[in-house]
Amino acid sequence: MANKKTNSILPILKMAMFLLATIGLVLVIRRSLILSGFMSDNNKPGFTGFDVNSGTTILHIVPGALFMLLGPLQFMPRIRGRHLLFHRWSGRVFIAAAYTIGLTSVVLSFTKPLLGGLSEAVASVFFSVFFLVCVSLSLHYILKKQVLLHREWMIRAFSLGLAIATVRLITVFTFIFFKVRPENFLGIAFWMGFTCHAIVAEVWINYTRRPILRVPKTFLFNGIRNNVVHP
Repeated sequence: MANKKTNSILPILKMAMFLLATIGLVLVIRRSLILSGFMSDNNKPGFTGFDVNSGTTILHIVPGALFMLLGPLQFMPRIRGRHLLFHRWSGRVFIAAAYTIGLTSVVLSFTKPLLGGLSEAVASVFFSVFFLVCVSLSLHYILKKQVLLHREWMIRAFSLGLAIATVRLITVFTFIFFKVRPENFLGIAFWMGFTCHAIVAEVWINYTRRPILRVPKTFLFNGIRNNVVHP
């Protein structure tokens, strides 16, 4: 029954993942065009902080594009099974991009004017640090060959990375349907978007987690004594 439910939910999650990754790429392309002068951002005065810190912004959004492109590929069983070398090397690039995103996000939180004010700044720093912890633990566990734990922390990290797209969607929808200007809601949208993604990641991890069989100590002792349990 659980497998049937998982199989029915999985396509929905995949569609959401690709949609949010696409939105993230669009945001990166748009910001790149603005920084290069090919697109005007005069009607968005609240986002001028990105232009003031253009060097840090580039260090933030270029790895962001790699993150959005390579992230979905890390969770495709066919690629892991048929192209293991690509999976490993793309995973290394993904981890490097994730570290760069997290670190530059913290820097931008302190150095650029934030449209959402203090609420956005606190949310950005808090979830950036949590994101870096998730990335670090996913790297730690894969180096220890603990694949299942690596998978769980990768899910957390990628879900948090996708959250910025959800934040933008929330901001746009509240403006369209409730006429709430971004500067009055962006901080709340940050907390809503990232918290939602953190919860969804935990729900999915616990829903799909494989049970770990624990062998009773008495059985283990008797097995060793009788040469039943081998290393």
